[in-house]
Order: sequence, then structure tokens, then C-alpha cells
Amino acid sequence: MKRKKYYLLIFVFTLVSIVLIDNLTYAQDSTCNCKVKTSVSFQSRYIWRGQALGGAYPSIQPTLEFSKGKFTIGTWGAYSTSGIISNQETDLYASYTFLKEMLTFTVTDYFFPKDFSSYDYFNYTKSNTGHVFEGALKYNGTEKLPLTLMVATNIYGADAKKADGNITYSTYVELGYTTKIKETSLNFFLGSSLNTPAKNVPGFYANSKTSIVNLGLTASKDIVITDKFSLPVSSSLIFNPDARKIFFVFGFSL
Repeated sequence: MKRKKYYLLIFVFTLVSIVLIDNLTYAQDSTCNCKVKTSVSFQSRYIWRGQALGGAYPSIQPTLEFSKGKFTIGTWGAYSTSGIISNQETDLYASYTFLKEMLTFTVTDYFFPKDFSSYDYFNYTKSNTGHVFEGALKYNGTEKLPLTLMVATNIYGADAKKADGNITYSTYVELGYTTKIKETSLNFFLGSSLNTPAKNVPGFYANSKTSIVNLGLTASKDIVITDKFSLPVSSSLIFNPDARKIFFVFGFSL
């Protein structure tokens, strides 16, 4: 019965995608406000909220996204170019932007398949699912005050566990500030895990206590290749004070 319920969730997600695609295909007027986005990013390493995922190898990260008005639904992935690291990532997400585009609420289903072993994508059993569901609310800032604030909490799945076996509801908070120097955008960020994990058990962000796990700067710009094509590139310097680690990442998108 539970399995049928989760199949229904996948069906609903697919149905919403079809409806959005239908609008994108057949809408004839400019008031539709429909968009489709497909892109791929190449990163020298995959660093997520201060954690190195996919080993010390380049990562290919595709995106497919449909949006209409304030609603967006999409999928994102990360695939290591190493033949040794088998952990990959395929995420589904849905978001809604409101309050004059100042706030965005997002629900994400993170999933980490292992390509060289068997896995069951449709296993949503509380005790052993490979999925992590997260709810996040982000303040997007304004032109006059380009500060952002995001709060994200794991609400179900393979979260870090408490001593009694229940999930920790791991919560991550990130403050950002964006500015620009000539043609280069600068994004400063500071992220913290708010949970203190159970004794002798690492937190969801590999943290040992409530601490800053993601601190740094991303610089990005468009390099003009031709009159009709520019290549977006970025460099990120990232510190994880809790793990006492540093990362420097370069990437570009197509």
C-alpha cells in the first residue's frame, strides 16, 4: 500500500511536468510567462555546503527545469568523472516564489544512486530509504539590499539519526551578500549547521557540533566568445571551519 502511495507521488510530479510542457508548447501569447531551461555545468569538484561530494574529481551537473509564473519544477544531477567513485546524485525539486519575489519556498528530494550496485529508487521506507526530503525558505533580498537568507531543514528520509533512531531534522542556515565589480559578480556566503549530533555520530553535514560549515566567496562573469555566445565561468574559495578544510573550485556552464 505504501509503495502505491509513492508511485502516486511520482505520477503527480510527472503529470505537473506534462502540464507545464503543454503550456510551453501551445501557449501563443506573451502573457503565458512559461519557460523551459536545460543546461549543464562542469565543475572541477563538487562541493555542497562545505562538503566534498564525488571525491577529488571533476563533476558534470545537468539541469532540466520548467517554470510558469511563480512556480518551478525541475531536476538536477551531479556525476563524478571518476571511474572509482560510484556515488552520483539525482534530485527533484519544486519551488514557489511569492511576496513580490522576495521569498521562495522549495521542496527537494535528494537521492544518491550508486551506479555500480543495485538500488531501489522507489524505496521510501522510513528506516532505510536513500532519499532525503528537505524544505527550504529563502529571502531573496532586494536591489537596494542584496542580502539573502536561507533556512533549510530535512523533513524525512536518510537524515542523521538521534540516539533513539529518529531523524535529527538537520537544519542549515546560510547568509549571502552579492555585489559587483565591473563585469564580475561577487557572492559572499556563510552557512551553518544548527544541530548538535548524537554522541559518536557525525551530523548530516559531517559536523561534530553546531558550527559554521560553509564560508567563502564565489566570483562569476560571462566571457564573450562571439557576438552571439558568452561562456559563464565562476571560481569559488570555500572554507569549512568545522572540518578545518579549504577548497578552490572552478567551473563553467553551457
